[in-house]
Amino acid sequence: MENGKKTILVPWDFTEVAENALLHAVRLVKAINATITLVHIANNQRDAEVVLPKMEEITKDASLKYNIEVRGIVKEGNIFSTIKECAEELEATFVVMGTHGIKGMQKLTGSWALKVIANSSIPFIVVQGKPEHDAFAKMVLPIDFSQENKEKLRWAVYISSYFKTKMFLFIPHVVDEVLLRKTKANLSFARNYFDERNVSYEIIASQKKGKFSEQTIHFATEIDADMVMIMTTKQPRLTDYVFAADEQQIIANSSKIPVMCVNPRSDLKKHTGFH
Repeated sequence: MENGKKTILVPWDFTEVAENALLHAVRLVKAINATITLVHIANNQRDAEVVLPKMEEITKDASLKYNIEVRGIVKEGNIFSTIKECAEELEATFVVMGTHGIKGMQKLTGSWALKVIANSSIPFIVVQGKPEHDAFAKMVLPIDFSQENKEKLRWAVYISSYFKTKMFLFIPHVVDEVLLRKTKANLSFARNYFDERNVSYEIIASQKKGKFSEQTIHFATEIDADMVMIMTTKQPRLTDYVFAADEQQIIANSSKIPVMCVNPRSDLKKHTGFH
């Protein structure tokens, strides 16, 4: 950014869900002292020329209404790759994207919304409705046996540093000894990581078998969580798009809880300052 500030990218398609995403972004930037950039993806140059004056009007009105810097850009391309490319060009801190739950942005099916997020080096915060709370007071972090679990802790610390968020470490009911050992190791790592950084947390273990994604959303709903943070599939398979991966079911949850999606990566230090 020209002024050296961080920015949050909001994909903009002139729909209500995009407006909801803007409201969530406003809440974030007022805490982290950043700007907002709205990006509209046009099919061709003619479409881009038509929509540009509309974008200028939207950003001007938003800047005045929320008393923050809101910029707008129009990019030719497709939402599956151009949103990610734009976020990386801007070195955005987050992408805040609105979705219709089972139908994603610009009337995509939920499974295709996962394709927009997959392999992005910038975390996505996927929202369905307007913000219900003033701050991120409670965040649920499902902790299982996968190695990638450790990466999302850095972003949890980043959010907590601004909002004093309490983390709820939610672990599945595991009976397999190997998976149980890996899950306990990940939990121990998370506890030490948060203890060293003075992050408040609580550990909750699921008491029953079943689909962990469904149990995670059920728990998040019970405690009225402000957000769920998950690791997304690094290289989604075709079946993940067709039948919906577990993370997609969390993203499109019926409780409309915002979901922060972090892809496995190794360069978080550049964006968060935590290591």
